[in-house]
Amino acid sequence: MSSPESDLQASWQRNAQSWIDAVRSGAIDSRRQVTDQAILLAILGRQPKRVLDLGCGEGWLLRALAERGIEAVGVDGDDGLVQAARSAGSTQVYQANYGQLVDAEIDVGSGYDLICANFALLHQNIIPLLAAMNALLTPGGALVVQTLHPWSVAAGDYQDGWREESFAGMAGQWQPMPWYFRTLSSWLNALEMAGLQLVCLQEPQHPQSSVPQSLLMIAQRR
Repeated sequence: MSSPESDLQASWQRNAQSWIDAVRSGAIDSRRQVTDQAILLAILGRQPKRVLDLGCGEGWLLRALAERGIEAVGVDGDDGLVQAARSAGSTQVYQANYGQLVDAEIDVGSGYDLICANFALLHQNIIPLLAAMNALLTPGGALVVQTLHPWSVAAGDYQDGWREESFAGMAGQWQPMPWYFRTLSSWLNALEMAGLQLVCLQEPQHPQSSVPQSLLMIAQRR
């Protein structure tokens, strides 16, 4: 019997090529206009020497960081996305799902100045994963999370729970993807329970829109 968690992982396997095509062609307007730059500037503002991209996908952020002289290591659970990242020039890319990272079954290294998760925390129980990532940070290291802004997608149902993304209006062969919606307080509680302290919260916006495009949080090891 399937579960939202297993369906989420399976959806990435089915959607991998469509995702690669969409990211590399700039087909997602919010990313092209706002959120890609937001996560990149948030990372660069911390001046890290070594970064782990959690849920790196096809590796665009790895390449952007490497171009700026930052050692960028990636990890993703989907083989197609990992192979795409490697083929595009990123040599340090591991394949591991979040359960394997929590259980330390795959060694992705440690001593990271910064770990980022860019629209990559879509599961329900993320606290063990955040705690595992916390342990990989250097003293004073930071976790940077960018996610869908909870107030912009609540649609009158502002409570934690599973939702479904249909990718309506996007070119490509897409399969519906379940993802876990959490409120702002739920995000902050998860960070605290993982031993992280919020130091910055941003709401990136397009200058021509009154709706925030994302929620961006920076948290440090306690």
